Amino acid sequence: MNYLFICSRNQWRSPTAERVFAVGYGISTRSAGTSKHAKHTISSKDIAWADLIFVMEQKHKQNIKEKFPQLLQRKKVIVLDIPDDYHYMDEALVELLHEVMQPYLS
Repeated sequence: MNYLFICSRNQWRSPTAERVFAVGYGISTRSAGTSKHAKHTISSKDIAWADLIFVMEQKHKQNIKEKFPQLLQRKKVIVLDIPDDYHYMDEALVELLHEVMQPYLS
């Protein structure tokens, strides 16, 4: 399974999720951002690669639906409701990610 994590600037939340779940869960992970100023801006290749797409906020889901309507028709996009209140690998963020991702991990 390929899990894609998305936030705004691909700076703190989504790269943290990518790293946290990259090892030990039997999944492949990537991260991207919706902003043109993101470290890695989401592309059609990212969407095509992903089996499941996790966004940090509802606005990210809306953004990618507007940018990639055709590609997202057969994709499940899950909103994690994680606010932009954390830094990369913040202990509280890692704990929250484990909590909200529990239903999607083996």
